[in-house]
Amino acid sequence: MKTIHLSQQDMRRRVARYTELAPLATQTDAAVPLAARDLMYARKLLSVIGLEDAATPISSDAPIKGAAGMTMTLAVCPPGQGPELHAHRRTFETFTVLRGRFEVRWNDDGAERLELGELDTISVPPGVCRAFRNVGDAAGILQVIITGGVHDMQDIDFARRIAGQLEAISPGARAYFERAGFTFTAGCDD
Repeated sequence: MKTIHLSQQDMRRRVARYTELAPLATQTDAAVPLAARDLMYARKLLSVIGLEDAATPISSDAPIKGAAGMTMTLAVCPPGQGPELHAHRRTFETFTVLRGRFEVRWNDDGAERLELGELDTISVPPGVCRAFRNVGDAAGILQVIITGGVHDMQDIDFARRIAGQLEAISPGARAYFERAGFTFTAGCDD
């Protein structure tokens, strides 16, 4: 096999330094209350690896671009926080706990659940509702790897009841997230 040679400069473009990562721009919009954002995202989503040649919120600011269609983010959650039930239409979502303890719930009602400790991993296939929440007493970090399709907001569908919770927090919040590409039909036949 003929191999390729990478210069120091080329390899540095494939390094992400944790201290230099910034939350997604969509997570810092002060027009949407924190309580509404907390239903939809981990408190801080830090893009590490994005899709090459894709202008998605996950890929746009990722320091590393292009890893065979995989994206990787770090989900930083304070105790008790994590996004609500949602499904991915085309992508697998694989979680590894890097720090803390997380509860993962799945299925349309979130009735199935298990707890993951540090370095435990779970992979959820497309079409299955899932949610995660930090059940530890300090900030936790999940590594989130998305594979099998384009990782963008149009791939994510939340349970219908989340739309109602958003509106109860702030009228117009549902429309804000719909404009970003999220839908609220997970678990519905229509």
